[in-house]
Amino acid sequence: MSAFRMYLRVVSESLRPEQISARLATGPDEATAIGSRRRPQSPPRAHTTWIRHASAGDGPGRPEDLEPVVLGWGPQFAAALGQLAASGDAEVSLVIVQELTDPEDPQQKGIWLSAALLAWLAKAGASLDIDQYTYYGDDQ
Repeated sequence: MSAFRMYLRVVSESLRPEQISARLATGPDEATAIGSRRRPQSPPRAHTTWIRHASAGDGPGRPEDLEPVVLGWGPQFAAALGQLAASGDAEVSLVIVQELTDPEDPQQKGIWLSAALLAWLAKAGASLDIDQYTYYGDDQ
């Protein structure tokens, strides 16, 4: 299991998942719609979430290993995301989740992003969201 996960998230308070997919000319890996519920007793969601996962297959899944996946989605997809973000109909972000479980494991430390990925994110009008969780000793 990798210490990192990466995914692209599109959030909208007005569009449904299929409308986002139509504007991006591709579908999500997962999505939730406005008004849907996590559980029957949960309040309805106030926004749509459209997600595309970056996966390195059997590789270690460090951010630099996942970058080629995102860049492989292409400049046209980045431009479509940028148009969607610029319209004000949605917010776009690249999310990196880092889970630290072993303070001695160098594979779990550090996040390095290339200029090419940062340029792709700029074209996509995307923010960068880094969530870090530390689980050492009794915290697990």
